[in-house]
Amino acid sequence: MNEIILSMNGIDKSFPGVHALDHVSFDVRKGEVHALMGENGAGKSTLMKVLTGIYTKDSGTIAYEGRDICYQSPREAQEAGIVIVHQELNMMGHLTVAQNIFIGREWKKGLLIDDARMNEEARKLFQLLKIDIDPKETMSELTVGKQQMCEIAKAISHEAKIIVFDEPTAALTDAEIEQLFRIIRDLRAKQYGIVYISHRMDEIKQITDRVTVMRDGQTVGTMVTSECSKDDIVHMMVGRVIFEQPKTKSHVPPDAEVVLRVEHLCAGRMVRDVSFELRRGEILGFSGLMGAGRTETARALFGADPRESGAIYVEGHKVNIHSPQDAVRAGIGYLSEDRKRFGVVLKKNVTENSTLASLKAYVNPVGVINSAEERKITEKMVKALKTKTPSVDRMVMDLSGGNQQKVVLAKWLISNSKILIFDEPTRGIDVGAKQEIYELMNRLVQEGKSIIMISSEMPEIFRMSDRIVVMCEGKKTAEFDVSDATQEKVMNAATREIAV
Repeated sequence: MNEIILSMNGIDKSFPGVHALDHVSFDVRKGEVHALMGENGAGKSTLMKVLTGIYTKDSGTIAYEGRDICYQSPREAQEAGIVIVHQELNMMGHLTVAQNIFIGREWKKGLLIDDARMNEEARKLFQLLKIDIDPKETMSELTVGKQQMCEIAKAISHEAKIIVFDEPTAALTDAEIEQLFRIIRDLRAKQYGIVYISHRMDEIKQITDRVTVMRDGQTVGTMVTSECSKDDIVHMMVGRVIFEQPKTKSHVPPDAEVVLRVEHLCAGRMVRDVSFELRRGEILGFSGLMGAGRTETARALFGADPRESGAIYVEGHKVNIHSPQDAVRAGIGYLSEDRKRFGVVLKKNVTENSTLASLKAYVNPVGVINSAEERKITEKMVKALKTKTPSVDRMVMDLSGGNQQKVVLAKWLISNSKILIFDEPTRGIDVGAKQEIYELMNRLVQEGKSIIMISSEMPEIFRMSDRIVVMCEGKKTAEFDVSDATQEKVMNAATREIAV
């Protein structure tokens, strides 16, 4: 066993109304990848924020390289060699890729920032990662996946000894994940200590050496990865067994009403002549690799991006959708893949976020918001979705990623949308919360709602979908009833253009 480089013992941290960490212990050895797992709200990210100086612990001890430490800021932790790649992207959209990577530690030529040197250093990082990103490109122009890779490049650019990866693969393609794993293995071989936070069981078994599980702010236990099963880990996380069975046939009657018909939708290079139908009570899965055009299709349908041509029919009536407001009026709700940018207002509370899409319903004739009714419906949704929050007055920025996702879900459920577009609905969410969202989606379609679900996880596509649409390079390349679909058929359609 390698030497312990980091040891956290008896860590306590409380916020108003929440005991986030309750005597948590965790250690990392040189040259190991140590998984930190638990349901959303279990305290994983809070523990890492205590380690890196974002939060100050209430009690307990942290020893790093044999010395007791207590960092007061992320900068202090970075300078000591502890770096975190956050689950939520922390880039500045208006700056270039290179400027984001080296922000706060820019090279200078005299009094001026040396952009040419930063571009060159960023280019070297991307060559190491074997990814094609232009350091001069504006960050906001990149996909979520490429932005995440920039975060990883930024972390690696520090001369770190411990790197914390918080859900690093949530927005990455299979090829990008393989690149990341290669880098992690290289770092492990060089005796770096790696903390790996993920909900993806296959990744944990593939890349980690040990697993520590947290539940409700406490440490449940630590196991050697090779000596435990997926069921062992899941049971420690949630205290119950989670069953994941694929759907073998569609649950939608053949004569079910078509509630949405999209004809020849075009919107730039990534949406080219896309047509499909959605029936009442159906979950229509959209599959494909990153960059296939699935999110762009959803955004064009919702009016978030301009469409060049095509027709949209809701319940048989043609609708003109030029903005999200038009889509909401037509009964369409959209759960974005990037909840931080497009799903929630982080500095507003749970109630304000939950009623955002239906605020007019809570305004009286003289223009005053009925706060009591707002609070009542929000509390109902918090209970129904099992959202972990001390109260509906808590700022959304204080909630875990999974609970932020539930607030976005509540927003569209309160607006009573008939058609719901779920873009990566379980991205960055643990197995227990996934189960709750799957059950919610099934309950919604049983109540007559219809769902378009975009997912990069093949098991999720096969578990939830009644039909599957596959896209590649902006085109619809195949469509399958779930009873006829196989992973091989879907992947073949996702990796080459096929005329439909």
